[in-house]
Amino acid sequence: MHLQNIPFATTDWASIPREEKTAEAGQAFWRTQTFGDVRVRMVEYTPGYVSDHWCVKGHVLLCLSGELHTELQDGRQFTLTPGMSYQVSDNAEPHRSTSPQGATLFVVD
Repeated sequence: MHLQNIPFATTDWASIPREEKTAEAGQAFWRTQTFGDVRVRMVEYTPGYVSDHWCVKGHVLLCLSGELHTELQDGRQFTLTPGMSYQVSDNAEPHRSTSPQGATLFVVD
């Protein structure tokens, strides 16, 4: 990720329209800002959320509330609670997530 040509600005995430994304179960809602090649998102998963795909996109992800369970394709599993984060590079380790209780995340990719 290379941050360049981005003037200082603030974001009121409540003012960004919420978009529903597909899921195997539950719902996912994204509020997205794009700055050149960098996408910044506030993501909400409803209780019972189950991803419908293995993701190969790199992210830096911070759990703001709730609980996120992430499984890597090699079988390893991780749980994030508020204040925890993970980072993974593009095409490095396919991952997918569930959120039995729901979660709010801040994601940069």
